Amino acid sequence: MRVAIVGTSGAVGQEFLRVLAERNFPLDDLVLFGSSRSAGQVYEFKGKKYTVKELKHNDDFKGVDIAFTSAGAGISKEFAADITKYGAVMIDNSSAFRMDDDVPLVVPECNAADALNRPRGIIANPNCTTIMMVVVLQPLEKLSHIKRIHIASYQAASGAGAAAMAELEQQYREVLDNKPVTVNKFAYQLAYNVIPQIDVFTDNGYTKEEMKMFNETRKIMHSDVKCSAMCVRVPALRSHSESVWIETERPLEVEEARKAIASAEGIILQDDPANKVYPMPLFTAGKDEVFVGRIRKDLANENGLTFWLTGDQIKKGAALNAVQIAEYLIKVGNVK
Repeated sequence: MRVAIVGTSGAVGQEFLRVLAERNFPLDDLVLFGSSRSAGQVYEFKGKKYTVKELKHNDDFKGVDIAFTSAGAGISKEFAADITKYGAVMIDNSSAFRMDDDVPLVVPECNAADALNRPRGIIANPNCTTIMMVVVLQPLEKLSHIKRIHIASYQAASGAGAAAMAELEQQYREVLDNKPVTVNKFAYQLAYNVIPQIDVFTDNGYTKEEMKMFNETRKIMHSDVKCSAMCVRVPALRSHSESVWIETERPLEVEEARKAIASAEGIILQDDPANKVYPMPLFTAGKDEVFVGRIRKDLANENGLTFWLTGDQIKKGAALNAVQIAEYLIKVGNVK
């Protein structure tokens, strides 16, 4: 099993290395790719050192079985043909192919089998907020079809990459030291602030991030569900949080929803508000699961239920989900 990582030096690329090691992924050889700036950097994986190669239009992916790509949509589009030319499965973390009809969009807890039908050799990893939400929606969908979703996301600096995380830390130091605040990665200062914009605005007043949640949820869940989102950047460092309201065809009881969520794959229920037990991003960073709490009836909708979730955006929201897709393909013997 020969595995490649494209975009090794970024936050998600580094997380790929950690996740592959943590899960003892069955690889025999590892090839690392990056930009001309990253080429030559050396990373250690399981005690062995690997040097980053510059990504070029050539035959470097010959013999590669699985390629994890996380270098942005432009790079993914430009190099997809080179990566898949000799049969490698490209599991792409960018937005480049997510809504293409001939590219499956996969969250293993929801629609793993979709990964088996990939005419172009590409599988798309969904947006981080979508991944974490649909992991929780899936067990509820089995109880009763979800017709509508309203969601407010509270997205950490990690969603904008490693440099954005570093900038948030720098901003806090600058504010406390009474120095001018550096603002490069966000539209405004994020420290001591929240910014109600993630990605650019579209013609309907929603941002691209918010429209991703509408479109991707429907594709992953094979559903006609309608999702209205408000995505907000908050000064947390790593984990994203979401407040979710759903409307189902029949009213769900809180206890049956709790049981379904607690027994579902990839979820940890933390729901004991009387004892101040609920998920928080401070404590979910570095964890594999999506954490859920504050499950209760929606007072404005008799068929409604509302809950709070938190999960590591770089892990389950990106690298881990991609690796789980690859693990599924290996398990069912569907690599090459």
